[in-house]
Amino acid sequence: MKFFKAILIIFIAVFLLSACGKSNFKVESKETIKAVKDALNEKGKKANKKSGDINFYLPFGYEIEDESPNNILLKNGSKKYILFNNPQENKVSDVVYQSTVAQNKDLEINEQFKKSDQFGYLIIKQLEEDMNEMTIGIGGTKITTLIKTSSLKNEAATMTQIVKSVVNGK
Repeated sequence: MKFFKAILIIFIAVFLLSACGKSNFKVESKETIKAVKDALNEKGKKANKKSGDINFYLPFGYEIEDESPNNILLKNGSKKYILFNNPQENKVSDVVYQSTVAQNKDLEINEQFKKSDQFGYLIIKQLEEDMNEMTIGIGGTKITTLIKTSSLKNEAATMTQIVKSVVNGK
């Protein structure tokens, strides 16, 4: 009888904890969508870094780890980000968005933010219970990272600031 109770308690605990994880993602993703929307409506940060032909803003603590013509690998502590820029596409283009969605199946979040002067988007794909791949883009520029569910909102705001600041030019 004690064995049966112990198994029952473990089963209930696992069930409740797994339900909390999904709920946590729902709450965090709603807050993340709002954070991206708010950041897209803010004035862009002034560029403080240059890589090749693009200028962009990098917050304190972020650094450029590696560069190639269209990709810049960024680092902030142990977190890594890929900043991709297609200089042929402007801020209202949806080409990079369309190709990103085509490469990713089973997206949990696929939000678009359209304005007359920019096409923004947020894509989140759950990889594991608490790990996600998040991509935020504007026109021909996007930034992608792997991120824990609890950090989605805060990372989204910063990533949006970086993407919004990208300016092509020599």
